Amino acid sequence: MKPGTKLYSATCNTEVMVIRCGENAAIECGGAPMSTSAVDTKTEPSGEHQNGTMVGKRYVDEAGTVELLCTKPGTGSLAMDGVAMGIKDAKPLPSSD
Repeated sequence: MKPGTKLYSATCNTEVMVIRCGENAAIECGGAPMSTSAVDTKTEPSGEHQNGTMVGKRYVDEAGTVELLCTKPGTGSLAMDGVAMGIKDAKPLPSSD
């Protein structure tokens, strides 16, 4: 996996683009692995993986080594190796006096 790679969910309409990648970890959406090609037949996201994704948000792992940009929202939530990914916080702007 390299930056610029598009990943597609097998459980919902979520599509993401890889912004930063570290190790070769399994990216999942809705509890199922994501693939580099779109899937015609989709399954339902599993129970604990139904938090959804939001378009335009960046999702990162706890260590900050993997960053994904959501290009199409869906009902499944993103995870890396079974650990949920969180939304990246915006950097605060410097104050102007």
